[in-house]
Amino acid sequence: MPKMKTTSGAKKRFRLTASGKVKSGQAGKRHGMIKRGNKFIRNQRGTTILSDQDARIVKIHLPYA
Repeated sequence: MPKMKTTSGAKKRFRLTASGKVKSGQAGKRHGMIKRGNKFIRNQRGTTILSDQDARIVKIHLPYA
C-alpha cells in the first residue's frame, strides 16, 4: 500500500505534544499591533494548545505525527 502524504502546510504550522495535543502559534499577531492593547500582545506570546475540535481537523492532515 502507498503511504499517506502529510499536508505540507500543516507540518509547517503545527506540532504534536507528547500527550498527543496539537500545539500552534498564536493567531492575530501578524499586523495591526498599534490598535491592540498591551495586555493582548503580552498574552499572545509563544504558542497555544488547540481545542479538541480544532485538533481533530489538524490531525487528519498529519497522519504519521
